[in-house]
Amino acid sequence: MTFMLRTGSDPHPLVGAVRNVVQQLDKNQPVMDVATMDDVIAASIAPRRFNAMLLGIFALLALILAAVGIYGMVACSCSQRTHEFGIRMALGAERRQVLRTVLAASARIALGGTAIGLVAALGLTRLISSMLYGISAHDPLTLAAVALLLLLMALVGAYLPARRATKVDPMVALRCE
Repeated sequence: MTFMLRTGSDPHPLVGAVRNVVQQLDKNQPVMDVATMDDVIAASIAPRRFNAMLLGIFALLALILAAVGIYGMVACSCSQRTHEFGIRMALGAERRQVLRTVLAASARIALGGTAIGLVAALGLTRLISSMLYGISAHDPLTLAAVALLLLLMALVGAYLPARRATKVDPMVALRCE
């Protein structure tokens, strides 16, 4: 048997009084598992909340891993193109032009990957629609925000190697081969 009591204030101080009233009505009726409705609701959604938190942690780790991977790829590409950057700078290219070149190449690749990811996300919405609460699987604001976040992380991952490429001394780069 479940007994619910609605109060206009904090229900915790009333537990003793409710217990006494129930004991006066029926001494054989035990009063146990006293909980507020907030506690009952929190316990009922705890597994979903845990899954959402776990999914969020994994998503954050995947985002960091993607940024580190992009950093590594761009750093490798920039180290292979050191001679090219040295020639460009020796011929008069400014540091910001070299920076823009590296970031533009990274942005093109990131845009392509984001476009493929958006198409895949739209195709797989039936699988995740049951896990979403408060938004639809085709929510354009959420899709745009995630796409922008991924593009931003790609540019952050590419910025450090691109900045390092701008510091190439043309004489050292030309002398190395």
